[in-house]
Amino acid sequence: MKRVVLLMLAAGSTGFFSTGCATPAYTPAERNAMIARNWNYEIKMASDDWDSILLLRPASRLTIWNVR
Repeated sequence: MKRVVLLMLAAGSTGFFSTGCATPAYTPAERNAMIARNWNYEIKMASDDWDSILLLRPASRLTIWNVR
């Protein structure tokens, strides 16, 4: 009986203290803009990697994309 009560208490407290996926510091539009900017940068970096693998650009350790 004690285990059941402790389990229920632990399960209830984790739901109470967790915030889930909500980010109170940013609005949904700001959060989506951040995610889109990150995806765009990652796609550009992946294209740099493929160009390097296929030897389409001169050898360099730098990317042609600016980080802002």
